[in-house]
Order: sequence, then C-alpha cells, then structure tokens
Amino acid sequence: MAEVKLEQVGKSFGATRALDSVTMTVPDGSFVVLLGPTGAGKTTTLRLIAGLDLPDAGRISIAAQDVAGLSPAQRDVAMVFQQYSLYPHLSVRQNLEFPLKSPILRTPPAEIARKVGEVAEILQITHKLDNKATALSGGEMQRVSIGRALVRNPAVYLMDEPLSSLDAKLRADLRVELKSIQANSGATLLYVTHDQIEAMTMATHVGVLDQGRLVQFGTPRDLYENPVSVYAASRLGQPRINILPAALFGGAPDRAAQIGLRPEQIRQGEGENSLVERVERLGDQTRLHLNLRDHPIVTVTNAHTDLRPGDIVKIRPQNPFYFDATGARIP
Repeated sequence: MAEVKLEQVGKSFGATRALDSVTMTVPDGSFVVLLGPTGAGKTTTLRLIAGLDLPDAGRISIAAQDVAGLSPAQRDVAMVFQQYSLYPHLSVRQNLEFPLKSPILRTPPAEIARKVGEVAEILQITHKLDNKATALSGGEMQRVSIGRALVRNPAVYLMDEPLSSLDAKLRADLRVELKSIQANSGATLLYVTHDQIEAMTMATHVGVLDQGRLVQFGTPRDLYENPVSVYAASRLGQPRINILPAALFGGAPDRAAQIGLRPEQIRQGEGENSLVERVERLGDQTRLHLNLRDHPIVTVTNAHTDLRPGDIVKIRPQNPFYFDATGARIP
C-alpha cells in the first residue's frame, strides 16, 4: 500500500476554482474521509489522484513517486464512482472478474474465482453472480461496482460516495465490512461522503474542504473536539452544533461573535429559561428542540424524559466553543 501526498495542488474548470493550493498527506494504511458540501472539491481531489484529471499546479505523489507522467492504469489505484459504471453486456461474475484479467495483473483462474467468491459474499450478491448487470437494481449495481475495486489489491482505493444509493440496513452492514477490509488489508483508502456517521465510524482521518480549500485535517475526534472554525464544527456531529450569538449567554471573550454548543456542551437544570418546542424520541435518546429568546437550540436528554412541548428547561453552556466575526475559532 502507499502514502498519498498532495502539495499545493490547484485545479480550475474555466472560471471555477475547484481546488486551491491543497496540501494534504494521506498516511499509508489510513482510511481518510473527505467532507464538505457539493462543490467543495471532494470528487475533483479523487479524480486528480486517479489521473482522470490533471492538476494546474502542485504535485501529487503515491508511495513517494511523482505521478505527473503516469496514466491512471500506471498509478495502481482503484476508483468507485458515485454513479455505478458496469459493463452492461457482461454478467455480475464477468464484471467482477474483469479487473483481475488485466494483462498487467495476470491473475491465475483459481485466484480469480476465489476473490470473486469472497467479495460477492461480503457484498451479499452471491445469488446474482450469473445475472446480467442490466437485470440488477440500482443498489445491486453499486455493490458490483464496489466489488470490482475490492477484488484488486491496488496501492490506493478511491471511493466517491459508494454507499449513497443503498438502503439504510445495507449501508450500515457495508460500513462495517469496508472498515474491516481496510483495517485487515492495511489498504490506503480515500473516501468521499456527505454522511457524518460514515465519517465518524469509518475514518482514521477526516479532511474538511470548503470551496476548494482544505480547512482542517485530523482524526474524527480532533475535528469534533477542536474545530478550527464554525464551518469545520458544522461538518461533524448529530444533532448539528448550535451556533448562536455569543451575547446570548454571559462570560463570552471580548472578540467572540458566536458561541458553538454541541449537545454535551449544554448543561440542563440551571441557567437561562428555554421553552421546549418539540420532543423527538429516538429510542436510545430524546432530542429536545428548545427556544431561547427566539433562538432555536437542539440538545439531547434522557430517553425516558417526561418533558413535553410548552415546558420550561433551564440551560447554560459548559466548555463551549467561541468564534470571532469571521467564523474562526477563538482559543
């Protein structure tokens, strides 16, 4: 497997700046998740590493080798696209076998059969192996697309929202399987998602992108507990962090314009009176939708709480984040 390094990488499409001087190291054997809204530069990053697009500036290396002059095939990466890309005239088995029959890999037939069988079982498509790709559902097609990457042993796996078209149970199952495969194989995996749960449960590192700029890179815990900005703080956490005027509570630093409160940073039973507007029972926990002087606040409480809409709850901040007028974190 391999370390991937981006050094001052830039890419534009016409007047649109897709990546702006991005510098990032994906450690060997890590599971890195890229987070950010549509247009942040996540997919462009994957395509530049794969060699499907070329950077306008900067350097990309895989296993300490500059890949500027290498074709996608020579870079030894496997990419799973958000929209499944299969050979429609081939069966599921033939689609899975196809990468292994490359003249570069020269995989023995017995090894091909073994790998295809293992991956089909992991992805729960063993019973579909002899079906044509066109006879599959969208979710099944995406699983085959993931399988075509997993049958190989590339230097780097690149995955662009590979679970987005699957149902909730299968997504949960495959999150566990993908993380297990990556951990057991020691593979380097770069993964794009909008799903915060995927980022928190799968990633060893998370990169937060904003309009083509890398604003923070670190472990999920680092980003959750020490966000550098309002933007970074809003990328992780369910329910989302509450961003409120700093003056709503006392004791804010002089430069503070906003206060950030995650559910565990809201102490209940003392402080300011807030109105319970909605009680959302989720089984293992209950979310409270509160209103404090016309500012909505979401927090969590005991799963068996007796609180109802219209009740009053006292709240106060506990170890909150403070941000200045630009959205930057105040230490």
